[in-house]
Amino acid sequence: MTRTIGLICGSLRENSYNRIIAQSLTDMVDSYQFRWIEINDLPLFNEDMEISGVPETVTSFKSAIQDVDGIIIVSPEYNSGIPGVLKNALDWASRPRESAVLTKKPVGLIGATPGGMGTAFAQMQIRQILEAMQVHVLPFQKMLISQVHKKIDSDRKVITDEQTKRYLERYLQQFIHWIDHTPVLD
Repeated sequence: MTRTIGLICGSLRENSYNRIIAQSLTDMVDSYQFRWIEINDLPLFNEDMEISGVPETVTSFKSAIQDVDGIIIVSPEYNSGIPGVLKNALDWASRPRESAVLTKKPVGLIGATPGGMGTAFAQMQIRQILEAMQVHVLPFQKMLISQVHKKIDSDRKVITDEQTKRYLERYLQQFIHWIDHTPVLD
């Protein structure tokens, strides 16, 4: 049975650097399928919506998370922090707490930015949020891509920097190995 990794991009831009990075992962292994889990149509989280009826976009989003074996979040950093749309998506995925779809799900984090520090601050915040949600985040690994604009071709469709490609391949292999060989802890 082929396993599936869900890809969530923390940017809404169609040709964002992070979407290009995430897309590149889909060509790096044949043993897994990849499925995009989009966050752009999610309404702002509002607990009243849970009571009156969860919108179909939220139901589809949660179902997509449930249907994959692991998630890789590829996200930019805005103003030294997590993009609001990603935080909103994580809030929806955390509800209701007793049946949250990300609980105990393996998640990897990757981030790219034109800046010099990668997405270190955003990733720290994302890890903190995921820990509160009892999500299993790939331990001891960080994939921070700085100066990404110099590592993608002029059409911004593929990674041209060989070192970045190798780092991404290694990160993806570590994530897959972790999913394949780590029992889920209750």
